[in-house]
Amino acid sequence: MGISVTQLLIILVIVVVLFGTKRLRNIGGDLGGAIKGFRSAVKDGDEDKKIAEEDGETIDGEVTSEQKDKSEK
Repeated sequence: MGISVTQLLIILVIVVVLFGTKRLRNIGGDLGGAIKGFRSAVKDGDEDKKIAEEDGETIDGEVTSEQKDKSEK
């Protein structure tokens, strides 16, 4: 029940006719830029969290491991 190669080619031709190659190229570039921005934002967030844990700070109300240790004592 999967999509065959013939059906995939027909869909590709319809998409190219509807949007045109220039517009598809722009959409691909915009989508790639959005994914790149998302990945860098996630990476920056992880780095900020690591730095905050080292300093013993909270991030968005999260309790870091060092604060848990201090509160248990």
